[in-house]
Amino acid sequence: MHDDHATPESGAEPDENPQGRSRRSVLRTAGVTGTGLGLGLGLGSFAGGGAAHAAGAAAPAETAADGEPAAPPARGRTMIGVPFERRGTVRVGIIGLGNRGGGMIDLFLALDGVRVVALCDPVKDKTATAAAKVVAAGQPAPATYTKGEHDFVELCARGDLDFVYVATPWDLHFEMARTAMLSGKHVGVECPVAMRLDQLWELVDLSERTRRHCMQLENCCYGRNEMRVLRMAHAGKFGRLLHGAGAYNHDLRGLMFDPDYYEGPWRRLWHTRLRGDLYPNHGFGPVANYMDVNRGDRVTHISSFGTPSLGLAEYRAEHMPPGDPSWKETYIESDRTISLVQTAKGRVIRLEHDVSTPHPYSRINSLGGTKGVFEDYPERIYIEPDHTDDAWGDFSAYAEWDHWLWKEHSDPPGGHGGMDYIMLFRLMQSIRLGLVPDFDVYDAATWTAPVPLSHASIKANGAPQAIPDFTRGLWRKERPGMDSPKPQDDLRQDG
Repeated sequence: MHDDHATPESGAEPDENPQGRSRRSVLRTAGVTGTGLGLGLGLGSFAGGGAAHAAGAAAPAETAADGEPAAPPARGRTMIGVPFERRGTVRVGIIGLGNRGGGMIDLFLALDGVRVVALCDPVKDKTATAAAKVVAAGQPAPATYTKGEHDFVELCARGDLDFVYVATPWDLHFEMARTAMLSGKHVGVECPVAMRLDQLWELVDLSERTRRHCMQLENCCYGRNEMRVLRMAHAGKFGRLLHGAGAYNHDLRGLMFDPDYYEGPWRRLWHTRLRGDLYPNHGFGPVANYMDVNRGDRVTHISSFGTPSLGLAEYRAEHMPPGDPSWKETYIESDRTISLVQTAKGRVIRLEHDVSTPHPYSRINSLGGTKGVFEDYPERIYIEPDHTDDAWGDFSAYAEWDHWLWKEHSDPPGGHGGMDYIMLFRLMQSIRLGLVPDFDVYDAATWTAPVPLSHASIKANGAPQAIPDFTRGLWRKERPGMDSPKPQDDLRQDG
């Protein structure tokens, strides 16, 4: 979905790979050249119970009373149920104007009550193009930040911003989200929100300390099918829920070797670093919502397995000329990872990731319970008593269950079938009305945790890895999520 979205095989581990040990020194948005992607990826940063925590963060105790790794002590009050401050106009700053950010700015500009105040990208042409869009939309010319790798800090320091949107390569997400919150801004980040467990914990702690929301902008949660299944699940149409599945199976070989798409090439180089599921959020987020994860249930463990890494090397051999820089890369990322996630209520979620082999696009998007099952790609449903004789039913017959957002915006603008627009409309509506966001930093951390933990599990031959309880026990309390009622308030009174 998101487009921000690694010759011989040596078998080197990420924590043994010299490419992965130098700290990145250059800010590279989705349209910026550069090759340094190192993050110091020692296994200690990935293992569930032994994660190295960021400087200044308290290390967790060895185990909790139930035998699982304990959460580090809280440094602030929970952000669960905390509303935005109501604002008639939401003032937005955008960091990263490449493939994703450069497209999403059109949707920000299409929303009432939203003003794009500031833009940041070291590629001046991209920033200028985006700034021209703002002016063409009838808004004042935005401030621009193009002076290099850390100019996003100056954007975040502005006093006239309410919300910062981050659409940059993955290894930059944590630092930018952290800076935004420390600067007093709410922040929304493209997937994944960070790449290490210690970073996820620090984002949770910072959100609680600064009282700023940090959200994973997971657009797939706002897909029409996903929101329809969500409402049906909460109405009991599938009975008691038992299992679900989600994936990011998307053939990206051509794009990853295209020097003009993922410049750097930052995304391909992650396949030289990690063996696990690099992009779990699109599949995990919707299923977690169906099962009320962090709202009455929680995910507890993940076991992951990976195939050999062959697809990218074979594609390179067929398509890339001798002497291309990609011939220096050794790919270790599993062509397909398959993970099983257990919840506290005993449910099972299957996650898959495959961007290195040929196959049609699929997020799987499946949910099953004691009364039936839904499966996507293609969409089909079988629930009792509506269906019999083991024959799939027509999911379009259940349009009455569409979420109110899709009933109000049946033909939304923008890409990905309109889910991007629905996501931004709802987020900006929540800020303008002073509502509790549909999801929060605890969801962001949970949906991203499979990135480091699947890597650790594969390295441990599939051994289960404990998924931290980022809510620190508050998951037991049921609370609203994305299955939200339509607000009755009138935005017009706020201008």
